[in-house]
Amino acid sequence: MNMSYVFTPPEQVSLPVRGATELFPVHRVYCVGRNYAAHAVEMGHDPEKELPFFFQKSPDNIVAPGGDFPYPSASEDVHHEIELTVALKSGGDDIAIDKALDCVFGYGVALDMTRRDLQGEMKRLGRPWEIGKAFELSAPSSELVSVEEIGHPENGAVWLKVNGQMRQEGDINQLIWKVPEVISILSGLFTLRAGDIIMTGTPAGVGPVQRGDKLQGHVEGVGELTVSVV
Repeated sequence: MNMSYVFTPPEQVSLPVRGATELFPVHRVYCVGRNYAAHAVEMGHDPEKELPFFFQKSPDNIVAPGGDFPYPSASEDVHHEIELTVALKSGGDDIAIDKALDCVFGYGVALDMTRRDLQGEMKRLGRPWEIGKAFELSAPSSELVSVEEIGHPENGAVWLKVNGQMRQEGDINQLIWKVPEVISILSGLFTLRAGDIIMTGTPAGVGPVQRGDKLQGHVEGVGELTVSVV
């Protein structure tokens, strides 16, 4: 029996893959909070006393390469957070650490744009962060690059420039919870699936953006993204 819908479903969110004509279909977007020690400290936390925690963005928060970031409503303090992203080709529950990298399709670069004032208010009230994190077009992303092309990066500079001035600097070897650990722990909380994206956390130096700013993000050996704030 042919099925129909009460309205036309939205298009599948996807990201381009370097050197390929096929697109990567995005299922869910998971984010790791405070996964660089220096960033945890700048946000007022002790990284030695925390377990990893997670939040989500919506797939349709993604801005494909070449798109702009519209400064959002309801906020006067929007911050940049540059991140290495992990794209999964398979998943499951309770994935062992030594099997976790088998699930990875490839890697990319993304920005976890944050309405910091709204996030801070939600923290103060003990409420969820969605209005600070999962707002429209809050995840500008690069193309993905496959594991076959670059392997599994364990070292490499991560940085972000705003209008040519360095704001954030780190190295992916500074991740508190490495990619296999993140996948394993996350799979104990959710059923991971092909198409899931994991944003692995941001180094220190987060700060505000203004309309007209140009953001340039980089993860060594993975890629770059350039985004204008409009």
